[in-house]
Amino acid sequence: MRVRFDDSLKTVLAADTSTAFGARAAYRQLVDLAARHRIDPDAALFDRLATLRTSVPAETRAAVARGMALADPPAALVAFLADDGPDVAAAVLRAVRLDPEGWEQVIPRVGPHGRSVLRRRGDLPPTALRALDAFGSTDFALPDARVAAPADAPAAPLYVPASVDDFAAIGVLAAAVMPRIDATRLTNDDDTGGARFEIAELVDRIAAFQRDRAVPAAAPVADTRVASFRFETDAAGIIRWIDSAPRGAVVGLSLDHAASVAPSVDGVAAGAFRKRASFADARLVVAGESPLSGDWRISGVPLFDHARGHFTGYRGSARRPFVEEDAARRRPRAPTREIDGLRRLVHELRTPANAISGFSELIEQQLLGPVASVYRERAADIHRRTDSLMDAIDDLETAARIEGGMLDLRQERVAVAPLLDRVAADLAPLSARRGASFDVGGGNDLSWAADAPAVERLVSRLLASVLSTAAAGEALAVRAAAGTGDTIHLSISRPAALRDRMSSELMAMDDERLDGDEGAPLLGVGFALRLARHLATELGGRLGFERDRLTLTLPAGSTVAMGQASTSKP
Repeated sequence: MRVRFDDSLKTVLAADTSTAFGARAAYRQLVDLAARHRIDPDAALFDRLATLRTSVPAETRAAVARGMALADPPAALVAFLADDGPDVAAAVLRAVRLDPEGWEQVIPRVGPHGRSVLRRRGDLPPTALRALDAFGSTDFALPDARVAAPADAPAAPLYVPASVDDFAAIGVLAAAVMPRIDATRLTNDDDTGGARFEIAELVDRIAAFQRDRAVPAAAPVADTRVASFRFETDAAGIIRWIDSAPRGAVVGLSLDHAASVAPSVDGVAAGAFRKRASFADARLVVAGESPLSGDWRISGVPLFDHARGHFTGYRGSARRPFVEEDAARRRPRAPTREIDGLRRLVHELRTPANAISGFSELIEQQLLGPVASVYRERAADIHRRTDSLMDAIDDLETAARIEGGMLDLRQERVAVAPLLDRVAADLAPLSARRGASFDVGGGNDLSWAADAPAVERLVSRLLASVLSTAAAGEALAVRAAAGTGDTIHLSISRPAALRDRMSSELMAMDDERLDGDEGAPLLGVGFALRLARHLATELGGRLGFERDRLTLTLPAGSTVAMGQASTSKP
């Protein structure tokens, strides 16, 4: 969820934080203001954040911490977040930037888990590395199990809790056995005349423990699969970290085909790894029967050492394939009562919306007689909002037809350049209100083999979606060019608000849409992009999400038939 921040600290502090939503909003706003150096990171601020922290879920706090990746927040704020739980500390320490003096303030307040995260970074200054080395072996030492227990303390149970790992560490085993050994046998001044403790006795006790311990019954494994996870690789392309369990199912897989006997990724990821380039929607197969097993689509960006420029690995995310990306999950679609009900609702909404739009236009154009300017302005606003509602109604109907397999597509030759000029002209009022523009080029003498109304709707929705997120002064490049194998690519540059986001993040932008954004799709940017992706599939093409642009690929000319994508009305 994206929050519109209020730069006034007084307004933020005066907000109602008695509800869960209010507490989360206040926590996000205060951290954002402090991170952007808009307020002083003093004791009063951290007291307020510490109070709010008890009402904000750990997932939200970790998301706020991840938002400071590659930012330059105050060292005191980083130290406060690093003093939170392990997930929050790791999220802020993994990519935050500080000067050497800032690291000298933060590292002493970071726990062993946070210091382990910092040791994996390759961009820390030498003074920070020396500060981490100063902790030495204390970060890796096991706790002393021979701590004397009170006389009335109950005997330690001869039981080792089940571990999430596939093996029991010897330190855990020793910690369970050692309390059962008579403490007097560890010294030379006992009643037996100073008999020394023998290692053989400890070995016997460990063997007895392994033989006699009560192993709890294995808990039933939930029949649920993980839907997504994030990962990081080393410079050799081997996955070393993921944020989901069981980690052993994925950790150790490689992006490099040359280093794998049985490659788990396709050529897209392997080719990008050889070139040290970013990749999107590559295939990954995880073997086994764990919640992480099965097919995945992965996207990643390369990481480089800022000081030396060396390649250090990849950071990316994985998601389950969409239905249209997985042939095994495709099934014949048939109309359902829900789809029919949605289509009836769309029809019932369109009739009054058309009436409101037409009547407001009559008032705006003064076709029924003179009208005061204030009423004409209100009528124009109503007409504009009604047009937005009509677009949403049309999108709902298109989505219902796609879901029910009832699209009526006819193959035609659609000239690319005139279509782009026409859509850009239709979006000129929105461009003027947003202060952004399109730089359209290419497409001359090129044509698509597609249904004309469907492809115009597809291109219009794509351009309107990216334009609605553009900032004032941005010029979005739109380029059409012939692709490989009788296809034509339409490349649309991403605005700054959408740049570097994974496809899964773009598809989930409905919750982030800010109410009142000028020109924002009524049903959300995420819905518009999902609709465009499905419509491109129905037209025999695809919509690709690259790091800095969207790429629409459709059949060229009239050489590709659309029979498999076309269906007829019932």
